[in-house]
Amino acid sequence: MRLRVGGFAVAAVAAWFLPYGLDLYGIHVIDIAIVFALLAVGLGLAMGVAGQINLAQVAFFGVSSYAVAILTTRAGFGFWTAAVLALLAATLVGVLVGIPALRMQSHYLGIVTLGLALAFTNWVTNSTVTGGADGISGIPVPPLFGIDLSSEYLYYYLELVVFGLALAFAGFVAHTGLGRRMRAMRDDSLAAGAVGAPVPILRMTAFVLASLYGGVAGVLYAGLIRYVAPETFSIANMFLLLAMVIIGGRQSILGCVVGAVALALLREALVDFSVYAQLGFGIVVVLMVVFAPTGLAGIPARLRRLVRRRRTSDHRATLRPFRPEPAGGPDRVGASLEISGISKQFRGLRALDDVSMSVAPGEIRGVVGPNGSGKTTLFNIVTGIYGVSSGSASVDGRVVTGRRPHQLSQLGLARTFQNLRLFGQMTVRDNVLVALDRSSMLAVWRYLLWPVGIWRAERDLRARADDLLERFGLTDFAEAAPTSLPYGIQRRLEIARAMATQPRLLLLDEPAAGLNGQEVGQLGEIVRAIRADGVTVVLIEHNMGLVMSLCDRVTVLASGGVIADGTPAEVAVRPEVIEAYLGDSMNTADIAAEVESEAVR
Repeated sequence: MRLRVGGFAVAAVAAWFLPYGLDLYGIHVIDIAIVFALLAVGLGLAMGVAGQINLAQVAFFGVSSYAVAILTTRAGFGFWTAAVLALLAATLVGVLVGIPALRMQSHYLGIVTLGLALAFTNWVTNSTVTGGADGISGIPVPPLFGIDLSSEYLYYYLELVVFGLALAFAGFVAHTGLGRRMRAMRDDSLAAGAVGAPVPILRMTAFVLASLYGGVAGVLYAGLIRYVAPETFSIANMFLLLAMVIIGGRQSILGCVVGAVALALLREALVDFSVYAQLGFGIVVVLMVVFAPTGLAGIPARLRRLVRRRRTSDHRATLRPFRPEPAGGPDRVGASLEISGISKQFRGLRALDDVSMSVAPGEIRGVVGPNGSGKTTLFNIVTGIYGVSSGSASVDGRVVTGRRPHQLSQLGLARTFQNLRLFGQMTVRDNVLVALDRSSMLAVWRYLLWPVGIWRAERDLRARADDLLERFGLTDFAEAAPTSLPYGIQRRLEIARAMATQPRLLLLDEPAAGLNGQEVGQLGEIVRAIRADGVTVVLIEHNMGLVMSLCDRVTVLASGGVIADGTPAEVAVRPEVIEAYLGDSMNTADIAAEVESEAVR
């Protein structure tokens, strides 16, 4: 930490004295590089931190620049009044651009945002209010306490102060709760919603932040050049900005800055070879995507992970025993679950057919059945991932079907997944921190007006995360990436993350899959302890030994419908269960003997 603070201090001093060694052309190049660095930070927040493909960053940049130009030269506004209105205009456009992100992702979102950027370029080129292809000149010099900002040397210091504040704010966002939620959404939006992250609002927030940085860059550019024209906001510059972020490292705010400054300076150095320079940038981007997807900034992190992996391979990194909640822990009462006549149709396939089930508070309920019987589909409906064709599900009498996953998480419903859905590019501690953070997005105003409150909440969350990791025996792996850990540890981490949401109803989807005998025994102890803490547990499981020894009651599905419901001993000897699930090779006497042996254990 001290080394990092020292590095920032040295960089700040060097940046402050930089103009003393530059001529007029040099300081102009640096001023432009700072503008692009601001754009890159905004794009990094949207693409790298939040995982939202945004090819409309130059449109935000252009909206702000043109708003300043139009308001100052044609509407008679002062520069700073026009600047505030320009930021509002850019933010509004960011909201409009972000709306498609609520319904589409991946390359589809990229195509839409690129189309919006093209539409903006076409508009400013052909509209009379924007001056058409000639642009708008005569933008006034920004007044600032009598300082002559027509001097690009003095303007550099204005840019430097604004850039320093913008960089600090971006770093603050990226490394606290808001940024952590956005990174979780980037890694796995379904899992993020399941632990309480409001994914739709986070997607919109990512575009608003990008537009805000684009707006600040546009204001500074208009005040620096005092002339705007369509070629500045072309698609070519959008792809140059994209190259800056990818080469520097889109998941690192500092990486985005380094990439922006480096390519801005390199572009000026190769101005006489612009065609070859663009080709070279394209080749480098392709190489980076293939061989170093996290960019230049990701190389140190990859080296650190390699060192950690070697360290965790020795005896100092071990999975410690699970520690039950001490007496006097959280005063929870398990929730009831009522499923009434749920059916689910996927076009021509009926995955569930009139499924009903009642789970009492504090019960451990098993849901079993052959592959394709609809078990996971039922979980996906209860947790808001799928809609329902008919029927309903309620928790403690409150209907939960039709609600979003993050809303259900806030109601006390948590789940794990059949296939592990951990946040692979975040640490073990961060996986837990995302789930522990139960703050409302309405409190996001504190990032601007009360950052001290954010730091205090962050310190409390980290203390709670460390305690939870210690309870689940994961302390030694707190800084490791989940994908670098053995499968059994990942399974335990997913349960720990689900428990971090402080649920009253926990759904476990095949938690014993891939575990060895010892790990299955540990899983049974953990589930019993979770029930003892006041949590109702429903689990899908193929390990019949675990089901027989753990569950109070068992519901059996086959072909999308319920064929049996009762205690493990009752269900296991039902002929229809044996035929549908256990197979014809096992007779009733065999099953009875197995049930009796499990009861003895």
